[in-house]
Amino acid sequence: MDDNTPRVLYLSETFSSIQGEGSYSGYPCFFIRLAGCNLRCRYCDTSYTWQSGEKAAVDDILLAWKKSRIPLVLVTGGEPLLQPAVYELMERLVRAGATCLLETNGSISVARVPFSVVKVLDWKTPGSGHADSFQRENLRFISKKDQIKFVIGSKSDYEWGLNRVREHYLHHMCQVLFSPVFHKLEPQELASWMMTDLPQARMQLQLHKVLWGDIKGV
Repeated sequence: MDDNTPRVLYLSETFSSIQGEGSYSGYPCFFIRLAGCNLRCRYCDTSYTWQSGEKAAVDDILLAWKKSRIPLVLVTGGEPLLQPAVYELMERLVRAGATCLLETNGSISVARVPFSVVKVLDWKTPGSGHADSFQRENLRFISKKDQIKFVIGSKSDYEWGLNRVREHYLHHMCQVLFSPVFHKLEPQELASWMMTDLPQARMQLQLHKVLWGDIKGV
């Protein structure tokens, strides 16, 4: 591919909605959901992204974002870092003035992600079936603006995540999120465990699912 060839990504969907997770929860957000994933988590709520998706030029994706008039953008998947052109997309979003978030499953290095992009890394718990997938070198490339999320489906998932937080002093590196699996773990249970152990972590609910349910495109 030469420098004049349009860069393309395999795209699952784009849409505008309320950001449902993390430190930007509650803000209007433009979502760029890329296709393809290298994991098959048991609790995955976007398994439709495992398919190949539709080709879209980076220029066209940027134009769709600009038409939304929303400054906050989330690049997600699937696993967005599987596609090399995602780095150009993030760089151009940042240059255009976007507040850019990246949600990644933690199994791929984030070393090339632009520093100003807010990285949200999902450290997979045993309940996902991929507890060994996290690349621990990624801890070298995160800062206080970034987030590590543990999706919790059981008490054993919670205790496992709590041990990772304490083992690596994660709360000194970044923001730590504990999120219950929707319709599997009652939020009240997770809250009670956290109030007993008082971890340096923030409990979060998936606000978009509270608002609209577990449906596509929100």
